[in-house]
Amino acid sequence: MENRTYIIAEMACSHEGDSALARKIIDGAGRAGADAIQFQIWALPDMVVPHHPDYEILTKIELSQQEWKSLAKYSKDNYPDMEIIACVYEPKSVAFAKVIEVDAYKLHSSDLSNPFLIKEVARTGKRIDLSVGASTLEEIQAAVALIHDVSPDISIWMMYGYQSFPTPTDGIHLNFMMKLKQLFEMPIGYQDHSDANSEAAFFLPATAMGMGVDVLEKHITHDRSFKGIDHESALNPDEFKKFVQMVRELEIAQGISTPKEFTKAEVKYRKYSKKSLVAGHDLKQGAMIKEADLAYMRADDLGLPPDQAFRLIGRVLKHDIARFHLVDEEDVE
Repeated sequence: MENRTYIIAEMACSHEGDSALARKIIDGAGRAGADAIQFQIWALPDMVVPHHPDYEILTKIELSQQEWKSLAKYSKDNYPDMEIIACVYEPKSVAFAKVIEVDAYKLHSSDLSNPFLIKEVARTGKRIDLSVGASTLEEIQAAVALIHDVSPDISIWMMYGYQSFPTPTDGIHLNFMMKLKQLFEMPIGYQDHSDANSEAAFFLPATAMGMGVDVLEKHITHDRSFKGIDHESALNPDEFKKFVQMVRELEIAQGISTPKEFTKAEVKYRKYSKKSLVAGHDLKQGAMIKEADLAYMRADDLGLPPDQAFRLIGRVLKHDIARFHLVDEEDVE
């Protein structure tokens, strides 16, 4: 990956089962400049048992394949530069995601120990965003090994974080996230689930950027004030736009890590701030310069720096130099 943070707009279930709201969320992500919108696609009969406590609500918010197909087309038509990632939970949705030609797949941490689904997704050959929140190193290692067994050259991005509606700051452990990047030597992503009403919703992802993450996954909703599904850590469209702007500005500030030429602004700053060798008192032509004759001060121009005083000491002045004026090698014999 280049020195650019990949931003994923996580729709999750914020659409409330309404494709019109889903389009609003897509618009929010696209207009903000997200790199990808993430769809959570599932076939309920194959994902959750009927007596599960969330089953009833999931029946109300499940979007049909036709609706997802329409939403994928809407996103591609209106925001062609924004990729589509499918978070899938069972084989039927993997097959459907192929039909709508998603750009990548996300495997939820709930399926990290599910070899049947892992193999199904690995066979697509598309990039896998592997969610590893609340998982053991053994579970992560086994999933990565299985993916590479099925598709040796497939790209894997490791995604770290978990949803605790919202996740408290003391439960995040960014240092462990970076340890995972070091151990597995692959791009690492931070899935932020902090309280969307708090400043942490911005400064924690910014901190993760400073630590060296490659990907940021951030929840987005149509209107958090409705307090609908998945609203706790989801930004409104206008907030998400500010979030993307923050990330891009931080990237500019990160700059490059290799030696470079000074910019015009840096040259101006050096001239303004760096100290130069000046006459500590009025100096007369023919005098031999001693260390005590020189002062180290900011001047109106940039001359010899203090560490170059040895070039002047012991040499004879060609002409008078008034106090506080620069003393350079051109002034001595």
